[in-house]
Amino acid sequence: MAVQLVPLPLSDSVDRSKFDIQRFGKEVTGIDPGNLTKEEFKIIKEQLYKHDVLFRNVNLTAEQQHALVKAFDPTSEQYSHGNKKIDEAKKSVLTSLLRAIPRVPQVQLTGNGTVKDHEGIPELTMKHGHHKTFHKTSVSPEDEAKGVTRFFRWHIDGALYEFNVPKVTALYSIKVPKGPTQTVRYDDGTGDELHVPLSTTAFASGKIMFDILPTELKSVAVRAKATYAPRPFEWIRTARGIPTGLGLETEGLEVPLNELTPWREENVKTYPFVWKNPVTGVLHLQVIATAVREIHVDPLPEGVKRERALYPEGAHIKDLKDIRELLYRMQRPGITPSLVYPHPWAEKDLVLWNNRSLMHSVVGVLRDDHLRVVHQCNLAGSDEPLGPSEEDVLKWASGEELDPPP
Repeated sequence: MAVQLVPLPLSDSVDRSKFDIQRFGKEVTGIDPGNLTKEEFKIIKEQLYKHDVLFRNVNLTAEQQHALVKAFDPTSEQYSHGNKKIDEAKKSVLTSLLRAIPRVPQVQLTGNGTVKDHEGIPELTMKHGHHKTFHKTSVSPEDEAKGVTRFFRWHIDGALYEFNVPKVTALYSIKVPKGPTQTVRYDDGTGDELHVPLSTTAFASGKIMFDILPTELKSVAVRAKATYAPRPFEWIRTARGIPTGLGLETEGLEVPLNELTPWREENVKTYPFVWKNPVTGVLHLQVIATAVREIHVDPLPEGVKRERALYPEGAHIKDLKDIRELLYRMQRPGITPSLVYPHPWAEKDLVLWNNRSLMHSVVGVLRDDHLRVVHQCNLAGSDEPLGPSEEDVLKWASGEELDPPP
């Protein structure tokens, strides 16, 4: 059977004029992702960087999942946070959410409920990420009983310290709980809500997030870099999230740097706000707001008009409140309900995406008897994300379309 590619079915809530049904998401049939030929992998690699892909009714071992992800970055050996390092990191907010498969530590077990004798793990009780364990405020018990919930924490997969951000993430669904849809309430004064399937993963496009920025913020985006906190998932352990899951409250509750597990300055990561797709060349706004500790903005290029420009002479922003307000202003429009894809998981779904182009979040409330079993794989990148070119900076900093270089 030949490889077939069809647009991913999108929910009625999605704004197709911006999501572009022909560009976001392709469902792939006719091939086995666990046993790809070189030609088949070439097709899948191109489709992933252009669209991100979904396979259904897949039988996939942990070894096959690891091999598939590694094919996108052949020299990468470590899980995104280091092999088994999350299991050993008792101070990380991720410790309760992920457990390495013993024989293939690059693949993580996550989900909800209790599993026994699973892939070499004798017994494990998993907890679905619940916003009340992270946000400053939470949905009332009465509303939660009616199916009201929130996004847990918007993020890109990666340690943001020591290891480079993964190129690709693969989520393989083994068990999916059944139940009614739930309603994500943004609780930020907008009245925004989004109806989602139970135990969905929500995705937001970094391309759309950049594309819809006003001119003055596009200029900032292509000139800015984010410096992340050392050991960021320890640093945020005692801080509290905002209701949309898109950042932190500024209350001074982050763990002091001298109380973190010993860290090294050379392992601290600084990344551009905007990452360039290596196949399509388009720009994606990719910043994990919860973990940013400093922002560096380059001055406007010589000859570019400075009227109405933000930070025309550049800036070094260290105040966390200012950092978070700027990032929220830039990113919040990109998670408006019509721009979020909530994936309706089925058992044996395999979702494979460019981790350097999408943000995602755990969503919803699950009971203890709701069994959700998922295998996650992403590998620390062999290189850093590609930032905007000089031509990109000049084009977007000036707010004018320029002819492409010869």
